[in-house]
Amino acid sequence: MHIGFYGGAGTVTGSRHLFTAGDDRVLVDCGLYQGLKELRLRNWEPCPFDAASLPFVVLTHSHIDHIGWLPRLVKEGFRGAVICTPATKDLAGLMLMDAARLQEEDADFLNRKGLSRHKPALPLYTSADAEAALALFTPRPYGDWTELTERISFRFLQAGHMLGSSLVHLKMLENGTAIGILCSGDLGRYGVPLNPDPVPPPAVDYMLLESTYGDRTHCADSLFDQVERVVKETIKRRGIVVIPAFAVGRSQQLIYVLEVLMEQGRLPRLPIHLDSPMAVDATQIYRAYPELTEARGELKAPNLLLHRTVEESRRLNDLKGPAILISSSGMLAGGRILHHLKRLLPDARHTVVLVGYQAAGTRGRALQEGAKKIRIHGEDVPVAAHLEDLCGFSGHADADEIMRWLSLIPQAPRRIYLVHGEPDAAAALATRISREKGWGTQVAALNSVVTIQ
Repeated sequence: MHIGFYGGAGTVTGSRHLFTAGDDRVLVDCGLYQGLKELRLRNWEPCPFDAASLPFVVLTHSHIDHIGWLPRLVKEGFRGAVICTPATKDLAGLMLMDAARLQEEDADFLNRKGLSRHKPALPLYTSADAEAALALFTPRPYGDWTELTERISFRFLQAGHMLGSSLVHLKMLENGTAIGILCSGDLGRYGVPLNPDPVPPPAVDYMLLESTYGDRTHCADSLFDQVERVVKETIKRRGIVVIPAFAVGRSQQLIYVLEVLMEQGRLPRLPIHLDSPMAVDATQIYRAYPELTEARGELKAPNLLLHRTVEESRRLNDLKGPAILISSSGMLAGGRILHHLKRLLPDARHTVVLVGYQAAGTRGRALQEGAKKIRIHGEDVPVAAHLEDLCGFSGHADADEIMRWLSLIPQAPRRIYLVHGEPDAAAALATRISREKGWGTQVAALNSVVTIQ
């Protein structure tokens, strides 16, 4: 029996882990590389295993760094089953079609500008490829064991990272020997709004564990207290709280926090405008799975106003404060948020709230670092609005939370392989697990294959 680490090793994106028992195979996650150009170029490399003969892909959740290479896998001949939770299937429909659209737009831009060495520049995959991938999806509920082959079975367990996210608990048989393996996917946090806590890990022989925040801890300040303070201060100025937020997960979490504060009387019942077609669609998917979140009626509150069309977005140009406006993208890379910021940034009554990681080179990072102006649509826009950088909204367990989760396992695994982390973060977590638990832990190497028995 073997595990092949074909992505998500040495970096936080591109997760792809191939499990083999005899002639049987299953791929857990099929993610897109994101970030630096040297990583993105990996997306164009041929599949390191035979895609056409692969029978199964099992997904931990719907983020693009875990599902975004699926259409390319289909392009390379994959025709097997893609298995995930029902909520992951629904969200993946949004995510993959959006990713394909971006690939097509990037290719079109390069061709119009003559910026590619390839004539013509081609997208990594198309909308048709994404649709072909989505046609292969098969949902399975949490908890139920699914027998893929005589040698391999698995079940989904709640990971708490986002709607539909899962731990994948595998059982593999070879020559009468049963081996248990747990893939953490992206492990969620404890006590965060909207998302449930991750379930304790079952006893297994081997574990693939994420290490995104393996060398740090998150801010412990209450998200409710932080949001309450910012909104109250903006109300006093009769301003608008404008929040650039990722469309899937973060936007819904913000809505939940705001509505709970309003229900408790800590904030007045202000209008909450959600201006993003994808965020609107994702919110409706969240509404369909109330049993998987803490939300009761918050995501359906009458003061939550959903804006999908361009015309609805334009009407927000007349929006007066006090009000709350959530729009994407989360790092100010593009989208409707830029139109709103052109209007709101020069006015000191308003507040721009950052609620997630801001990558180097983005407008979000520029604001975070105190820029006095940012460039939007070819214009320099002065920054007079208040800026708030809220902490603690990450969906990933930090180092302390990972150790808390590991402490709940009934028995020590034989070995833990650390994946989905930058080298320093993974190395720090490996050292900590070895020091505090005495368990065999190693950082997975890209394209390495290990034998388990």
